[in-house]
Amino acid sequence: MKTFRNIMSWIVPILVALAAVFLIRTYLFEMVGVMGDSMQPNLENKERMMVIKPLQIKRNSVIVFDAYGEDPTAAKNTNYVKRVIGLPGDKVASHNGTLYINGKKVSQSYISEAERTSGTGNWTLSRLAKQRNWKYRGATVPKGKYFVLGDHRSVSEDSRYWGYVSAKKVMGVVKIPFWQSTKTYRTNVNSMAN
Repeated sequence: MKTFRNIMSWIVPILVALAAVFLIRTYLFEMVGVMGDSMQPNLENKERMMVIKPLQIKRNSVIVFDAYGEDPTAAKNTNYVKRVIGLPGDKVASHNGTLYINGKKVSQSYISEAERTSGTGNWTLSRLAKQRNWKYRGATVPKGKYFVLGDHRSVSEDSRYWGYVSAKKVMGVVKIPFWQSTKTYRTNVNSMAN
């Protein structure tokens, strides 16, 4: 009986710790790594970041989502990091690197003018939908979906190519910890949402 109590004195704390880690990662936050260059200059390849799960998603929020089933080329268990540009009901367009949401010019201070103009392109949602043969071809972002772009527009595979991200696929909102990166890049990721 004494041996059983000794064994349980080790097993119970380990089980409690594992349960706590599971609950935190499932409902609060987890650390993940960036793979690829699509969010440069604000997030670098292999950079670690926090994904906060209960935060509200707004325009310019940087999110992590399960790309499988959204991007037809994404394998199972593939997560993408992108910036939310259009919310449900938004009409999004681009002209010479300038983004317009619902007809109003949008600030993109988180990337340089060269970065905006070298890769964003000229399009409307309905024109992209027709060119790329999306199922939904309306002029606005559909209910329960987001239109996302990478900050490094010239290399990013994003909503311009494969369409919208389902809200159900979003893991959470990205935050760069205070001890990482530069103040400018932390601000561009952590504080641009509106």
